Amino acid sequence: MSTPIPEVPTVRIALAQFNATVGDLAGNARRIVDCARVAHAGGAALLVAPELALTGYPPEDLLLRPAFMQACAAELAALAAALAPLDGLTVVVGHPHQFDGQADQRSRSHAVVQRFNAASVLAGGRVTATYCKRELPNYQVFDERRYFVSGRDAGQGAVVFEAGGRRFGLLVCEDAWFDEPAAIAKAAGAEMLCVVNASPFHLDKSGEREARMVQRVQATGLPLLYAHLVGGQDEVVFDGASFALDAQGRVAARGACFDEHLVWVDWQADGTLAGEVQPVPELEAQAWAALVTGVRDYIGKNGFPGAIIGLSGGVDSALVLAVAVDALGADRVRCVMMPSPYTASISWIDARDMAERVGVRYDEISILPMFEAFKGALAAEFAGLPEDATEENIQARIRGTLLMALSNKFGSIVLTTGNKSEMATGYCTLYGDMAGGFAVIKDVAKTLVYRLCDWKNRQPTRRADGSTGPVIPERIITRPPSAELRPDQTDQDSLPPYDVLDAILARYMEEDQSIEQIVAAGFERADVERVTRLIKINEYKRRQAPVGIRITHRAFGRDWRYPITSKFRA
Repeated sequence: MSTPIPEVPTVRIALAQFNATVGDLAGNARRIVDCARVAHAGGAALLVAPELALTGYPPEDLLLRPAFMQACAAELAALAAALAPLDGLTVVVGHPHQFDGQADQRSRSHAVVQRFNAASVLAGGRVTATYCKRELPNYQVFDERRYFVSGRDAGQGAVVFEAGGRRFGLLVCEDAWFDEPAAIAKAAGAEMLCVVNASPFHLDKSGEREARMVQRVQATGLPLLYAHLVGGQDEVVFDGASFALDAQGRVAARGACFDEHLVWVDWQADGTLAGEVQPVPELEAQAWAALVTGVRDYIGKNGFPGAIIGLSGGVDSALVLAVAVDALGADRVRCVMMPSPYTASISWIDARDMAERVGVRYDEISILPMFEAFKGALAAEFAGLPEDATEENIQARIRGTLLMALSNKFGSIVLTTGNKSEMATGYCTLYGDMAGGFAVIKDVAKTLVYRLCDWKNRQPTRRADGSTGPVIPERIITRPPSAELRPDQTDQDSLPPYDVLDAILARYMEEDQSIEQIVAAGFERADVERVTRLIKINEYKRRQAPVGIRITHRAFGRDWRYPITSKFRA
């Protein structure tokens, strides 16, 4: 007579989707403890925090400082002790880990320090196991091989731990994109894969993640937990959307995008998973939330009291203003209109209207006296020469100087308003409209700018006067875009139509297609050669641009590292 197999009760799991701050070890640890208390009170047997949750992600060259690594080790021990009163709760937390390894191959007389991207299991007031990430990404924004050694190279095996009577196999982010780490965990007795993550956002990234994790479930036959970071860190943002997949690869639980909370998953006695499944937002909603998150956290985490925006009456500055108000509130945003002799009256009218709709402080400072003074000072040098881009750039640089003066005096950061199409082609002025501290729409192509403005105006938004309606005046969206630096100027005087420009930009810059491939796809050779030439010759400008929010899989910044000096033209 066979012995009946005892039934395993339902195991409640909480995925801690929270906003870590790089370098704030004590603050991040407190947040983890707060999450653990809520999870414990809710009956959870397991709380899973994201990759490098203790340090924030990415800590970059902080990892190279011995004092930082020592502080991480001390904080991890303190965190384990702080969790001790939460009896019956196991906590998984990501952190950097190090120990002295083998001698450097170049000099056997010197020991090298091996650092690992690790996750530890905390239970009973101590660290019971530590897993070191095996697969180290080194593409797009990732640079992990600069800092970490693979757990594989250090002889790392599987880490399988028990919580609530179930066995979980621990993986760190990129490990779950490959077959081997999960297979090793299953062979070691894992009944569920537990993946901690800090995966930078780009548009539609959540769908890509879930599809890859479905492949992992199908390959192993094991259900899977995916705990993910949320929040902004310099140019990257993290979207949360933590989830759980059942053994058939179905989404059993999903957290909301760009929101801090615990995602609850019940692993029931029959092996099924239960939880709340939040919808994945449409693309424009994803982009908007990413921009708002990036602005809120860059300004908040760096301690700026607010933001200043040069409001022109154009669509780019209108979009930046709307994002800033959503991120910070109207009381922390100020905008300044700086008309020149070429500023159209409708630009004044629309800028004032926009500022009134969102309820921000609005000021006007004419640049005409300063522009005339500059021209007067340079008159002898420029005698006999026609006006050209030089005089246009002077206007932009006057505006940049005024905005930076206000920033210096009052402490608020200047948000620049240049979009990705302009940054790509150099349709921007160094020390002018590029002057500022944070480039909100640096990775937003002009065609997406219009889509985001249309999307925002369709949302039920309460305006400053108490009414509900569009916050961006329709004429700002529909009028031809112009820098207004010379009479009757429009962007299309200098650039191809934006739908053409952005399509070429996406193929060349984001998809690495050659000029010949783009021409073969049906684009005019003259347009392709013109746009790609502009991209190449303006690298020096982009190197001097402020950091900006990344929302595509290839942005100008961490994952675009082209030489300024280069003769390659294909």
